[in-house]
Amino acid sequence: MQILVLSGPEMAEEFKLKFPEEKGNISYTFLHQPQNAQLQQADVVFDFLLHEQPERLSSYTSKQVVFCNAVTLQLAALAKGVDLACTLIGFNGLPTLFNRPVLEISLFQKQDEAQLREICDTLGTDYLLVEDRVGMVTPRMVCMIINEACYTLQEQTASITDIDQGMKLGTNYPKGPFEWANLIGIANVYQVLQAVYEDTKEERYKICPMLKTKYLKEESF
Repeated sequence: MQILVLSGPEMAEEFKLKFPEEKGNISYTFLHQPQNAQLQQADVVFDFLLHEQPERLSSYTSKQVVFCNAVTLQLAALAKGVDLACTLIGFNGLPTLFNRPVLEISLFQKQDEAQLREICDTLGTDYLLVEDRVGMVTPRMVCMIINEACYTLQEQTASITDIDQGMKLGTNYPKGPFEWANLIGIANVYQVLQAVYEDTKEERYKICPMLKTKYLKEESF
């Protein structure tokens, strides 16, 4: 199995942490920019960049299984109007949320689960199927918690340290919301919330002004 990983340097390193060893029947190629010749050679593609370059979807062939970073988009919307040939599968490709024991997955076609199971067995990872919705499940929940924490900080109800400590001790979360925001990346958190809010129009996803300011200034907490 030839696996191509299209990503920036950060997610390439996280991919190597999740799948650290090449097995006898698996080989990996890492690219930061898509190259047509290598795109065609891969059996399986983990495309962390397709949501930024959706026009590339039609270049994949019927022999390929394409895992698309589907955190800020719905697969059904991505494939609409496209002459889709490949098997399309969504995954949670956010920093720190990709390298977990369970891979969060959405399917464009339900009948593709058998193929998904075979690939995940080969790679040695468990997976969890979620609905094909913008934000998936974990990104939507984590980013909403971060957003609520920003409102609390903005109102000067508690400090960053107090909020982080309170969430870890009170809810047994592995990280506090501001720790998570910095690890995931403020821009990623902002983009997830923006995409989910545009999709749902629910007030709970409306971006806190403080978080927006951090995003615009490219600052962390």
